[in-house]
Amino acid sequence: MTNPSLESQEFLTFVLGSEIYGIDILKVQEIRGYDSVTSIANTPEFIKGVINLRGHIVPIVDLRIKFHLERIAYDEFTVVIILNMSDRIVGIVVDGVSDVLHLGVNEIRPVPDIVSGIDTRYIIGLASIEDRMLILVDIEQLMDSHEMALFESAAVI
Repeated sequence: MTNPSLESQEFLTFVLGSEIYGIDILKVQEIRGYDSVTSIANTPEFIKGVINLRGHIVPIVDLRIKFHLERIAYDEFTVVIILNMSDRIVGIVVDGVSDVLHLGVNEIRPVPDIVSGIDTRYIIGLASIEDRMLILVDIEQLMDSHEMALFESAAVI
C-alpha cells in the first residue's frame, strides 16, 4: 500500500529478466559491478555470500534466485545495488540498473486482487512507464524476511 502522505517518490529502476522493478532511491547507498563473494555454509541458496565493503561485512542476495527466475551467467552488465536500510547493509544482484524515476502517488496503482500466484507482501504497487509495467518493491520488507534472519544466525561466528 502506498503512503497517502507522500506527494511523490523517487525509485531506482533495475532489470531482472524481462521485468523492470523499482526500489526507493533513499535506500540505495551505491551501485557497483559484481565481484566475487565469500560463500558461507548453511545459508539460503539466494544468498551468494558476503563481501567486505570498507570494513562492513555485507551479505549479497541474488534476486533472480530469490524470485525463482532462470539463472544466468554474470557478465559485465551484472550489478550489485548496495542498500542501506535502517540497521543493516545488504547487496542485491540484478541484471542491470535502468534509471531513476520520479513517481507521483497517483501514478502508483495497487496490485490487482486477481494476482494470486505470487507473494505480494513485498510489492508496493505497479506503475506504467511508456508501454511497460514497473513493479515497485518494498525492499526493506523483502530483506527483512525469515530467510534473511536465517542468514544472520548462520553468519554469526
